[in-house]
Amino acid sequence: MQNRHFIGLAVLLIALPAGATEVGLVGVFPGKAAVLVIDGGAPTTVRIGRTAQGVSVVSADEAQAVIEVAGERRTLRLGQYASSASDDDRQKAMLAADPNGHFFAHGQVNGGSVRFLVDTGATMVALPGSIADRLGIDYRKGRRGMIQTAAGPTLAYKVKLDEVRLGGIRLQNVDAVVLQSGLGIALLGMSFLNRVEMQRDGQSMVLTRRY
Repeated sequence: MQNRHFIGLAVLLIALPAGATEVGLVGVFPGKAAVLVIDGGAPTTVRIGRTAQGVSVVSADEAQAVIEVAGERRTLRLGQYASSASDDDRQKAMLAADPNGHFFAHGQVNGGSVRFLVDTGATMVALPGSIADRLGIDYRKGRRGMIQTAAGPTLAYKVKLDEVRLGGIRLQNVDAVVLQSGLGIALLGMSFLNRVEMQRDGQSMVLTRRY
């Protein structure tokens, strides 16, 4: 498809009134369609002017889409979170797999934006040194050690993150490790995932906070 602009995964959970429909924007075809996850279902491509499960797509460009539910319009931006539900209802995030079956997620660490790869094989949340520097994390005061990566052994520092946010989930005091080299993307490891329930249905995954 020409001019295709599909963002393989972005986390965006909108808890809407009028039945609490939940809509995730996981991709866009500028000027043509938006790819939505509705109420935790499989990703659905909805053309501009069309409706799926009560959700209409009004417009879509490279960074966002405008939808309409129950007569109310919302602008959904890729990788952002908004909600009108109560705190108890917002403690979850919807993810969609990319074409290779990997789950990526746009979240926040200590208030700064981070793109994660969900990795159940990682013991802890892992950050490249460049991202930790951007976030202002003074990781060099953490406990030092060596970690084996695909590129070989590298120096790592164990730290405690004040807050990690993903969709509507906010976790405080999350153990993490910062690698000076050998890591190209932040990993959402088990120090976060052990504190949520993971429910996968095909190409969709819902994370719900446990405690």
